[in-house]
Amino acid sequence: MQFALLVPVVGAVLLVIPANAASFDCGRARSADERAVCASGILSELDVEMAVRFDTLTGLVAMGMRGDMGDAQRSFLASRRRCGSDTVCLTALYRGRIAVLKSQYEALKQRGPF
Repeated sequence: MQFALLVPVVGAVLLVIPANAASFDCGRARSADERAVCASGILSELDVEMAVRFDTLTGLVAMGMRGDMGDAQRSFLASRRRCGSDTVCLTALYRGRIAVLKSQYEALKQRGPF
């Protein structure tokens, strides 16, 4: 897949996701952070965007980098749990994680051609 096609694909995925639909099953949300994400349209959208970017990027990188990305994602989830139901904390955390994923994508794109 060419990188130029990635942006419209991510955008299209985000458009078909229903409002208040997190990247995980909200019916199984038990922790305060999960319930806060499910209760907020903004946090749900950020969660979906982060998940789509992560999944897309992990499909584009070499196996060794996938392990590092998985570690970073688990660290993000631990930080999210520490935010609890604090929506300001959660929003900042998601925006920061999305910025990291965007920069990783840009760095990968600069190394092209693919």
